[in-house]
Amino acid sequence: MTTIRGAAAITGAASGIGRALALELAQRGCDLALADRDEAGLKALAAEIGTTRKVSVHRVDVGEPADTVRFASEATTAHPTLGIVVNNAGVALMGSFEEIDQAQMDWLFDINFWGVVHGTRAFLPHLKTRPEAHLVNLSSIFGIIAPPGQSAYAAAKFAVRGFSESLRHELSAAGSPVKLSVVHPGGVATAIARNARTGVGVTDNARRAQSIERFENAAKTTPKDAALRIIRGIEKNEPRILIGNDARFMDLLQRFRPGTYWAPLQRRLERMAKGT
Repeated sequence: MTTIRGAAAITGAASGIGRALALELAQRGCDLALADRDEAGLKALAAEIGTTRKVSVHRVDVGEPADTVRFASEATTAHPTLGIVVNNAGVALMGSFEEIDQAQMDWLFDINFWGVVHGTRAFLPHLKTRPEAHLVNLSSIFGIIAPPGQSAYAAAKFAVRGFSESLRHELSAAGSPVKLSVVHPGGVATAIARNARTGVGVTDNARRAQSIERFENAAKTTPKDAALRIIRGIEKNEPRILIGNDARFMDLLQRFRPGTYWAPLQRRLERMAKGT
């Protein structure tokens, strides 16, 4: 069991799952180092948490390695008892492989994959000095299944999964006090779809609007429920944290039909999007 105490660092903390995690961890007695590009959102969150916990806010672009190194240094200095790191920040990109260019794919990987790697590398030396510590890396259900139109996003999230699982095995073999959980959310009601960039080859605005509508109709899990599930996973040292009935179903389906899951899954997703 991992005890929720001391301090936690969270990237992508100004909105969505990151924001909900900050609120829930604060209620459990954690001090917080909160990072995001959205400084106004961070300040609003810190004001909502209030003065009952020590909260530091840090403007960080996780796509910039130097920002992440600075964040780790500032966070561990401000919070010497920091023992939980949540690499949560992420972005989305709409379009098939042939509709996105290399620069766009690099942008997504810099945030969704390399942001996790750089965050892990920057905080790990400090975490290893703690009597117990926990790394939480956000993948996605699209790190387990890979739908069409998500080639860049799925590739990055599969990479987060592979990196995290290998590192977890390394930490365990070394007898490290650091535990690691990789998180696979299904549809969570955040603004990630609305904030997604569109591939340079996508010219159909109606398709973007339809994609957003489908996501929002299918995203049944609230950020608070996602945060509570992650916290429970940390406390139980769960290596893999699936969030939502949809994620659990998709994980199970691909186990039974690893090469042919998409056709039945597509039919189910279409029904979910229509609310049937």
